Amino acid sequence: MSSAWLLPEHIADVLPHEARRIEELRRILLDAARGYGYELVMPPLLEHLESLLSGTGRALDLRTFKLVDQLSGRTLGVRADTTPQVARIDAHLLNRAGLTRLCYCGPVLHTLPAGPDSTREPLQFGAEIYGHGGLEADLEVHELALECLGRARVESLVMDLADARFVQGALEGVTLSPVQGDALRAALAAKDQAELQALTADLPAMNRDALRLLPSLFGGDEVLELARARLPNNALVTAALDDVQWLATHLRRDYPSLRLGFDLADLSGYAYYSGTRFAIYSAGGTDALVRGGRYDNVGAVFGRRRAAVGFSLDLKSVVEHVRFDGRRAAIRAPWSEDTALRAAVRRLRETGEAVVCVLPGHEHEADEFECDRELVAVNGQWVVCAR
Repeated sequence: MSSAWLLPEHIADVLPHEARRIEELRRILLDAARGYGYELVMPPLLEHLESLLSGTGRALDLRTFKLVDQLSGRTLGVRADTTPQVARIDAHLLNRAGLTRLCYCGPVLHTLPAGPDSTREPLQFGAEIYGHGGLEADLEVHELALECLGRARVESLVMDLADARFVQGALEGVTLSPVQGDALRAALAAKDQAELQALTADLPAMNRDALRLLPSLFGGDEVLELARARLPNNALVTAALDDVQWLATHLRRDYPSLRLGFDLADLSGYAYYSGTRFAIYSAGGTDALVRGGRYDNVGAVFGRRRAAVGFSLDLKSVVEHVRFDGRRAAIRAPWSEDTALRAAVRRLRETGEAVVCVLPGHEHEADEFECDRELVAVNGQWVVCAR
């Protein structure tokens, strides 16, 4: 019989030291999004399964916990990703004619961890623009993602650009079953050449060669030159190359210290992406801190196909790369029944100060807060002094 205090695998409590850093990061990110004009939404943790999964692909289905609603008997899902919910809010509840900028921050739950050290309960922050199909929206999302990491003081960032249309263009004229499509995308995402060779053996030569080339198309500007020379010269591939080049030009102009690269076979994440994609890493890191891109078809299942682009990140992963401690400056005060002292403590708290009262017998314990001042009696009055 297991101990009552043991938690499921890849599920963990967040203790005070880490919790305060995560909360500080959450506030930084939400403030950054608000500075760009994004409105906060709070979707529910669970809803009808078809709302969560329609149009999102098999990967999200496999990550989603399912349960039966005791009230309706219908199958519910615990969200594994918030983007489909925000698309539903935009399409069905807000239903605005023009541009909508939305952000969110809340837990999601995964049936399996993304990696050996990953949590199954990420704290997902994201920001999304609905209603604009131009690259201006894609660039704004890139800028906000970089702003969020910059405010969190995550340094030495590397951004990879990609586009879902490279695979679509390489498959032009070919019809695959959903199972075949999933297997092919998994092989491309893993850059598994052996599996890719087997999956493409029966395809026409042009499609086969393009798909087998894609995993090698990662690196610097030479990648785009090689892609223009060797990928199929069709509308999807050409548009993807032009869009990625446009974004790269603007990012290099505005962020000269950003290391920018290209990974044309990057299909990590969920299957709803329809256009430009990006991932941001810390220097030397192998797991992306941020993933995002364009997903114009996500709202279609809710009756309103809208241009959409956004990004998301896991605060629990990002906080490992931040340097701030998250401790809040506070005032240390003695505990007493003295009415003047108690009134002084209340007034300070009303002004937004943190006042930590030292309970009797605990005068020599360490402060979890950064108590850089103390409340002391001076000439019959309680005064805040530096410690």
